[in-house]
Amino acid sequence: MKKNLAITVISLAIILTLILSTLAGCVDVTGSTTTEPPTTPSPINPSWTPPATGSATDELPSIADVVALVKPAVVSINTEIVSQSVFGDFTQEGAGSGWIIDENGIIVTNNHVVEGANTITVTLDDGRIFTVEPDSVHTDVLNDLAIISIDASNLPTLSIGNSSRLRVGDWVIAIGNALGLGIRATEGIVSREGVQIQVDQNQVLYDLLETTAVINPGNSGGPLVNLSGEVIGITSAKIAQVGVEGMGYAISIDTAMPIIQQLVNNGYVTRPWLGVNIAPLSPSVLAAVAMDPELSSQIDVNEITADKGILLLTVAAGSPADNAGLKPGDVIISLRGEEVTDNQGFMQVLHSSIIGQPLEITYYRSDTEFNTTVVPIESPPPE
Repeated sequence: MKKNLAITVISLAIILTLILSTLAGCVDVTGSTTTEPPTTPSPINPSWTPPATGSATDELPSIADVVALVKPAVVSINTEIVSQSVFGDFTQEGAGSGWIIDENGIIVTNNHVVEGANTITVTLDDGRIFTVEPDSVHTDVLNDLAIISIDASNLPTLSIGNSSRLRVGDWVIAIGNALGLGIRATEGIVSREGVQIQVDQNQVLYDLLETTAVINPGNSGGPLVNLSGEVIGITSAKIAQVGVEGMGYAISIDTAMPIIQQLVNNGYVTRPWLGVNIAPLSPSVLAAVAMDPELSSQIDVNEITADKGILLLTVAAGSPADNAGLKPGDVIISLRGEEVTDNQGFMQVLHSSIIGQPLEITYYRSDTEFNTTVVPIESPPPE
C-alpha cells in the first residue's frame, strides 16, 4: 500500500510539473507569449462609413424589339460564280447579307459578297426573291462596299446612326444571313474603334469598329445597329483562328456613307488621282520587273539605289504625275510631307488629300533625291 501510494504521489507530481510547464509556454489570444497587455491597432479613418448602396441598374431596351424593328429591312444575298479548272467549268455558291437604304430597292452590301458573281439573287424578309441585273451592281473595291438595286418599291428601310458618337462598351446587334441559313441576330458590344486590318496582301480596311457580336460567314454586308435600331456599321470581316473569339469588324457608317452616296449618284467613286501604278520596293518586285520585257525596257533595276519607298511601275501620259516630271523607275519616299514605305501608306495619304490641291513629293531617281509638286485630279470612271 505504502509503495502504491508513493508511486501515485510521484505520478501526480510529474503530471503537475508537465501541466505547469505547458501552461508556461502557451500563447494567449492576443498572440503574445508575455504577460504584457496587448497593443491596440491604430484606426485607418475613424469617421469612415461604407459607400451608399446604389439603385438597381436601369433595364436595357429589349433586343427583341430592336431586331423586330430592323429585320424587315435586312436581306439575304446568294451568288453563283462560274469558275474553270482542268476538269471543266464548275459553279461556286456564296451567301451574304445586305440592308435596304432606300424604299425603291437600293441595297447596301460588301463588295466581296458580289464580286465576280455571275448570278445574284436577293431574298427579302417577306420571302420575295429578286434576280439582280449586272448593270444594277456598283462597287468600290477599296472600301469593300457595294450597292445593288432591285425592281421594287415601298420597301422597309433602316435609319442611319452616327458612329462617331459610339463609345467602347456600347451595345450593338449584328443582323444577317449567317452561314446562308437565313436572317439571325447576335448581340455584343463595341470593343474597339478606329481599327485597321489587313484583309489580304493588297487591301487594308481602315476606321473599322471591332465588336464582340458573333460574326459568321454570310453576315458580310449586313447591318450593325445600335439599340435604337440605327445602322452604325456594315459587317465586313472577322479574325478566324484557333484561340481567337469575339473579334468581328464592321465598316463605320461615317466612313461608308460618302462612298454609298457616290455609288448611288455616280455609279462609281471619285478620288484624288495621280495616274501611277506602284509597287513596294522589295527584292521580289525588282526581280519581277527585271523579268518583264515591257517594264525592264523602261526601268533599269540596277539604277535603283533607294532602300525604302514605293516604286513607280508606270506613269500615264498626260497624268498629274507625268506633268510633274515623274517617270517609271522613280522611288517615292515622301508624299505631302509624310514618309511612305508601302502601297497602303501611299494610297492612304493620297486618298485623304483634296482634288486640285498641290502635293509635295520627294523621290529618288537613281542615286539623286528630287522634290516636285503634283496636283491630283478626279479619278477617271472605271472601265
